[in-house]
Amino acid sequence: MNTLKVGDTAPNFELLNQDNEIVKLSNFKGKKVIVYFYPKAMTPGCTIQAQGLRDSKSELDESNAVVLGISPDAVKRLPKFIEKESLNFTLLSDEDHSVAEAFGVWGLKKFMGKEYDGIHRITFIIDEDGKIVKVLNKFKTKEHHNVVLEALSS
Repeated sequence: MNTLKVGDTAPNFELLNQDNEIVKLSNFKGKKVIVYFYPKAMTPGCTIQAQGLRDSKSELDESNAVVLGISPDAVKRLPKFIEKESLNFTLLSDEDHSVAEAFGVWGLKKFMGKEYDGIHRITFIIDEDGKIVKVLNKFKTKEHHNVVLEALSS
């Protein structure tokens, strides 16, 4: 895994959102973008992480930041997650994990003695010009939104 670092230009990508519409990173030029990779919609850790971002919307808006959650989930699974948790940000489907690979967050994982390839829970904060200004990979899911808000304010 070769994760992108602070100072790197974020790869422009196109993915389908929960409404089956194409979303491009370049659509958000002039805004800060929180790109957070999560393993699977509607699982306990991913739900807690998403709820924290949902509940931080006003602070994120004040920082001129938008949230894009990316997982390998199929598009049809995303609206269920949004509706169930009243999410107020965009979820994107990266079924072939090409964007996860471009950001360097797809790789070997271990869980309960098994090894498999999957998405690592890593968040990138991208500035208004498309440069990565923070890489967040050390956090508890219930504290993720606080870590993001702190990174935005520094």
